[in-house]
Amino acid sequence: MDREKPLISVVVPVYNVEPYLEKCLDSIRAQTWSNLEIILVDDASGDGSGRICDAYAGRDERITAVHFPINRGLPAARNEGVRRAGGEYLTFADSDDYVEPELVERLWISLIRSGAELSICGVDGFPAGDLSAGVLSRREIVECMARRSPFLWNAWGKLYLTGTVKAHPFDERALCCEDLVFFYEILGHTQRAGYVPEPLYHYVYRKKSLINSGVDEKRCTVLSALDEICRDAAGRFPETSPGFEQIALDVGARLAMDAVEAHMDQRELAGYLIRFRDHIRAHFSLKALRLCPYTKGVAAQALLWAGGTSFLWFARLYRVLRGRRGRDR
Repeated sequence: MDREKPLISVVVPVYNVEPYLEKCLDSIRAQTWSNLEIILVDDASGDGSGRICDAYAGRDERITAVHFPINRGLPAARNEGVRRAGGEYLTFADSDDYVEPELVERLWISLIRSGAELSICGVDGFPAGDLSAGVLSRREIVECMARRSPFLWNAWGKLYLTGTVKAHPFDERALCCEDLVFFYEILGHTQRAGYVPEPLYHYVYRKKSLINSGVDEKRCTVLSALDEICRDAAGRFPETSPGFEQIALDVGARLAMDAVEAHMDQRELAGYLIRFRDHIRAHFSLKALRLCPYTKGVAAQALLWAGGTSFLWFARLYRVLRGRRGRDR
């Protein structure tokens, strides 16, 4: 190992990802930054993921495999990895994703050169637009998140000061939005971030993941988290308020679209649409709406603000048109 470079910790929570795990771990082991510690936290997987973790730990001294006897959830797995982390800097990777070989090195260089407290890279599938390498203010970070370009609030794809992460662990009570709450706390200690536009992190879309699994009370916990964040940001970071309000509008509209597409009982659907309408109305402003990058997003948010019936017709029409485009391909 190159001992002149600071130690960087990579925390990887693992749960039932046997088909994806080896690709993830191979990509981390291939980093150009050699002075790593890689902490795998197996959250009581029921498939062969735990055995894969042990096999990799046996062949690479940089890897430590930790096994929970019972399933405790993603926040607890990440917190355990953070608790064990000894590096000066820390990054996360989800065990069904993979990364480019220069991820860690490029993030570290960006953080050091910018004098920032955080560095962020582009993510495969999120358009970079005209944003070039450089330094982002806290307001610009939030506006990027609001525009869903070139990154969101996910814990991965970023390099942190380990001390800051240890001081602000993930909320283990969170059911859906632990990344959002965690990243908001990190922003409280971030004046600026270095940005690397290249997509060095590859997010793997899985239909059965929580964020892609329809609408239920578990997913809807993100609404109350956004309510609290928007209230807090208005006082602590008023320059970021329109960005956080747009995130709230976007999440409410996306959940409403998912509810329409779920083919649920009409009475249940009506209840959800009223709930999402009220959420939209609580956060609606023209400043926030202007941050939405998609015409259909603006339409969805505005129509949901107007009422559930108008939004329902829009959502059904959009679903039909999208289906036709798919058949025409």
